[in-house]
Amino acid sequence: MRSHDWFKRGGLHGFIYRSWVYNGGLTRESLDGRPVIGIANSWSELTPCNRNLRQLADLVKQGVIEAGGLPLEFPVMSLGETLMRPTAMMFRNLSAMAIEETIRANPMDAVVLLTGCDKTTPAAMMGAASAGLPSILLSAGPMTKSFHNGAPISVTQMWKFSEERRAGRMSDEEFAEIELKLNASEGHCPIMGTASTMASLVEILGLSLPGNAAAPATSAERRRLAVETGKAAVLAARSDEGIASYCDRRSLQNAIVLLSALGGSTNAVIHLIAFARRIGIQLTVDDFDKLSDAVPNLANIEPSGHFAMEDYYRAGGTSVVINELIKGSLVDGTSRNFLGHSLSSLYASSGTPDQKVIFSVDQPYKNTKSIAVVRGNLAPMGAIVKVSAASKELLEHEGPAYVFDNVDVMRRAMADPNFDVPDDTVLVLRNCGPKGYPGMAEVANMPLPKKVLERGVRDMVRVSDARMSGSAFGTVVLHVSPEASSGGPLSLVETGDRIRLSLHSRSIDLLVDEAILDKRRAELQSFSSDRSVGGYRELYAQFVNEAADGADFSFLVHQRPVSLPLDNH
Repeated sequence: MRSHDWFKRGGLHGFIYRSWVYNGGLTRESLDGRPVIGIANSWSELTPCNRNLRQLADLVKQGVIEAGGLPLEFPVMSLGETLMRPTAMMFRNLSAMAIEETIRANPMDAVVLLTGCDKTTPAAMMGAASAGLPSILLSAGPMTKSFHNGAPISVTQMWKFSEERRAGRMSDEEFAEIELKLNASEGHCPIMGTASTMASLVEILGLSLPGNAAAPATSAERRRLAVETGKAAVLAARSDEGIASYCDRRSLQNAIVLLSALGGSTNAVIHLIAFARRIGIQLTVDDFDKLSDAVPNLANIEPSGHFAMEDYYRAGGTSVVINELIKGSLVDGTSRNFLGHSLSSLYASSGTPDQKVIFSVDQPYKNTKSIAVVRGNLAPMGAIVKVSAASKELLEHEGPAYVFDNVDVMRRAMADPNFDVPDDTVLVLRNCGPKGYPGMAEVANMPLPKKVLERGVRDMVRVSDARMSGSAFGTVVLHVSPEASSGGPLSLVETGDRIRLSLHSRSIDLLVDEAILDKRRAELQSFSSDRSVGGYRELYAQFVNEAADGADFSFLVHQRPVSLPLDNH
């Protein structure tokens, strides 16, 4: 055991290490050589989605102790998209660095990663992958359903409620009433947003026990899963297999297929690419387009469907979907999990689709592609379209651009009741990518002008180098790479230019003569970044990669060897 280098040593070194931890109430038997399991807890009252992790940590400890291990809990940076500014995405890499280095520096043989809100999961995956120790992840779980006037409501509808209010079809009083009801319990978003999507992908990647994605945060099953996760972590410590030893290209391809089958969040594209490159696998946006071509949508879950995660849980959850994909030969059932068990053996008894919330491969919920990649002179490195949340009639579209240089300009325009554009306009928001915002905030799904809403229009083509929330909907071309702030073609667009989007040809093009673009490029002023402000923001602006490359730091894109740190005595 790695921890033996601390706690089983003789002489002064061992004396010092043991003596310090004895002050927490440990006995000599606690340090008898049993596996030490670190519990990385992203609990925080500043992250509402992760609020139940305090209780889940105690249950994980119970499982570790029952299995003969020693649990030692430690805090990690908590990332809540709910409150953090400018965006939690800006701090994903920082949290991953902290997790990696905390694992490396301390006496643990395996680690349990407690996550919830959407950026905490990829941060934990990336940090643990780089650290190389056996790791198992447990999510906070989705919250329970909310109701208004007897009907279920969700965070997906938050965007619709806002547009209805701006259009004058909902009163301020009703809007305020929904505000109190919308988040009904502890847990993360109760839809197939980024948190639930990443929790599902963790399952098929083999980083968690089956059931991790769907069990509600308030359920007894979530609590039992915490205990079983603690037990499994002790077994993982004895196997001494890090993520890179079982998570391979097959595993990542399985994850892409599952993402498509779920109609999951576009944010998962960036996170999976970043995670893959931490373990030395060159995943690209093109992999997502190719691998999801023949994958139908099996999950009738918001925002691509109608049901909530609570309904999904009752229908069998991600376990049923994975089993259906294995039976349909869409994923490789020989892929292993952290204990060496194959997906086929883990999910063989998961049940069958109910054809209401979860559908079969033979009779899917939708035959449409979930996520598509488009390229062209506006996005040479690619851009993402969430087809399952878009308006079908807008996926083949040409119209005049209206350009916003930043979020503040866009928001001022949308707040102006007299601001108006033609219905076929392509709204363009730029300088909102990894460097530009900074952090690549979830602002790509711009609100529509009030005048347009009043005419009954509910969707327009929107193009941006930003992200959008996994709970959002609309015909949005996002993650445009290279971003405008790096001098990408998006920086050359002017209001009135025509833009053509074609899902059929997988293209997004600026219909402007190349000679004119060359002239604009020559006159383009370089973007003023945060490189002079010091601190983390300066580090971020200097080293962050493009969205198409996972928006990770360039110096983190590889696995580092697992080795004991230098002794401090």
